[in-house]
Amino acid sequence: MTTSPEPIEAVSQRLDKFLSEQLSYASALGPEAEEFTRAGASALRGGKRLRARFCLTGWHAVAGGETRFDDAALTVATALEVFHAAALVHDDLVDNSDTRRGQPSAHRALQSSHRDAGWTGDSDAFGRSGAILLGDLLVAWSDDLLEEGLTDSPTAAATRRAYAQMRRDVTIGQFLDVAEESAYTVYPDETHADRALRVASYKSARYSIQQPLQIGAALAGADAAQLDALGRFGHDVGMAFQLRDDVLGVFGDTAETGKPVGDDLREGKRTVLVAYAREQLSPEDRRRVDERLGDPALDTEQIGILQRTIVDTGALRRTEELIADYARRADEALADAPLGASAVAELRELARAATQRTA
Repeated sequence: MTTSPEPIEAVSQRLDKFLSEQLSYASALGPEAEEFTRAGASALRGGKRLRARFCLTGWHAVAGGETRFDDAALTVATALEVFHAAALVHDDLVDNSDTRRGQPSAHRALQSSHRDAGWTGDSDAFGRSGAILLGDLLVAWSDDLLEEGLTDSPTAAATRRAYAQMRRDVTIGQFLDVAEESAYTVYPDETHADRALRVASYKSARYSIQQPLQIGAALAGADAAQLDALGRFGHDVGMAFQLRDDVLGVFGDTAETGKPVGDDLREGKRTVLVAYAREQLSPEDRRRVDERLGDPALDTEQIGILQRTIVDTGALRRTEELIADYARRADEALADAPLGASAVAELRELARAATQRTA
């Protein structure tokens, strides 16, 4: 057993050990392989370790105890963080994002390393190709860690099923997000909010909170009632979490989010905020909004115009009300949940941290 006053410290230690093993392996393959592996390690720096936290909380909710987590729980929680890093590398590539957590995104860092090394060819193309492969490497690493954690575990099959569903759902959710930026034009305006919520559910809510909770619970041997309660709680917290992310993507402070103000507007994200705003606009004003959304060259003044539109139409207010409603429903899901009192208190604290945040 591993005892730690801060379980995320133990996850970080487990991650450091794994990365050290991978760097040792890659060093024998030459400097390019070692540099590539270091890029993978770089992608794992920083972040809130949200998925690991919810995975360990799900395990604790079923297994009981105070601050003790077995090695399997810590290793599976670490695997979730590695998979998340893979998703971010690919997501930044899809969105053509320049930064991640205040640092160059993976494809931009690889592009710079190609240029700085004086290699021949197109550095942009190298960065994009390298990022695709880097995301694939991180997925492979997450599989390696998952299997290490499940060795001889009697709940391995249930945990693998939960982990596999998470991977399928988030991949489909990512595609739904990409597709909506083009598909919205063929669907009635009044359906856009529901379509945005579908994206939020599959791309974020299930993947960020609901499924990590259920993966940890499955590993601890959860029964159907426990999985159901954690699932209902996790999905509603996850929806509130993603809607808060949408608000920060438009109005967030760069110093706290690590991304430029209004980045979601430059990327053309068809969020609930945008759907709510468009519902209240005249056809002509709606057309002007659509022309601006997705323009990577939007300047500060144009971002400000779109922000004011979202506020003046009541879209921001409605989104904040929806966040509060999801948070309330999540709390209600814990009211009669067959879980320990300390676990319920921990879940409620994590829910507050996930939905009342500035980064």
